[in-house]
Amino acid sequence: MPAFVDEAQVHVRAGDGGAGAVSFRREAHVARGGPDGGDGGRGGDVWLVADRNVASLYGFRDHPHRRAGDGVHGSGKGRHGRSGADLLVPVPEGTVVRGRDGTVLADLAMDGHRWLAAHGGEGGRGNSRFLSNRRRAPAFAEQAELGEERWLDLELKLMADVALVGFPNAGKSTLISRISAAKPKIADYPFTTLEPHLGVVRYDDHELVVADIPGLIEGASDGRGLGQQFLRHIERARVLVVLCDLTGADGRLPGEQESVLLGELGRYRPELLERPRLTVGTKLDAAPDATEPAMRISAVTGEGLRPLLGRLATLVSDARAAQPLPVRTAVHRPAPAGVAVERDTDGSWVVRGRPALRAVALSDLTDPQALEYAQARLRGLGVDRALARAGARSGERVRIGDFEFDYEPG
Repeated sequence: MPAFVDEAQVHVRAGDGGAGAVSFRREAHVARGGPDGGDGGRGGDVWLVADRNVASLYGFRDHPHRRAGDGVHGSGKGRHGRSGADLLVPVPEGTVVRGRDGTVLADLAMDGHRWLAAHGGEGGRGNSRFLSNRRRAPAFAEQAELGEERWLDLELKLMADVALVGFPNAGKSTLISRISAAKPKIADYPFTTLEPHLGVVRYDDHELVVADIPGLIEGASDGRGLGQQFLRHIERARVLVVLCDLTGADGRLPGEQESVLLGELGRYRPELLERPRLTVGTKLDAAPDATEPAMRISAVTGEGLRPLLGRLATLVSDARAAQPLPVRTAVHRPAPAGVAVERDTDGSWVVRGRPALRAVALSDLTDPQALEYAQARLRGLGVDRALARAGARSGERVRIGDFEFDYEPG
């Protein structure tokens, strides 16, 4: 059975676009055929898509690379290249996507949520696109744009209605095995559970998703005992159930257990203490004289389970009404980038941004017509004004991708 993996890295690479073609009509009855080079196809995008049928990030552990299809080059007789196929990468519900600097880029909370992880390269335009009254025989075309590629960090935060929180061996696994079909490992020693388990609980007309969170210890909010890896799975739960061992097997009375556990939750995320919460004493069969907390159960004999489920059903229903689920069809797209001018370390100027790079993505800028067209596009994008505002002076070097020139005002 595959292991549960809640952290992974993925390398996404979108498809490269296809290059535009330089071609002219060559027919016996046409003395001077015009340009007929077709456009290149667009490269495929890479999308991360939340899928409720995916349980963990295990699929990325040994195979982190995902690549979309490339576009096909254009050709003569106005034939356009085929676009590359998009790639949909399924991830579990509750997956948080971060850049390598830790910035949160997307939160795919529900089934169907999707995020554009890598943008496919645009296809180049063929020379027929550059025909004008001034350019009767354009001998240039646009080159293909490369697809985006980058490494991303994925972090899974389980989606559950109820999170069971307690010290190791407090009876969480036994409880979830009694109230759902989940079958976690159960034994009489600490840290039996080393990964979260989800179980679906049905009570009358209610259906609840319950998460068995691995046992917390004092100092978990500071990272002790893999505490922070476990604690993040509590963040999305609507209702918290704090389980206290009535036998005091670890030397702590139920009240002290509750105080320590709530303290760890508060230090990790203070807002967790504002969630609907229920404190439950476990192992009533081994401590029948216990009087606190008010709700006490025995997962072994089943005593107190129905009142517990009834109370949880009410709390979850109220929480759902107060905080409805987000829209299922959310689509996250990065904001389109503009044009920016920066001073490089060698004193030259660098123009960044996809629009500027596209403006100089021509097959041959030594061709006077191609150079004239590139200059007109750069002026239209406001690159000359941006350089002037940045303080560029006559004769200073300017770079746009692999294209370099000396700046001249106007």
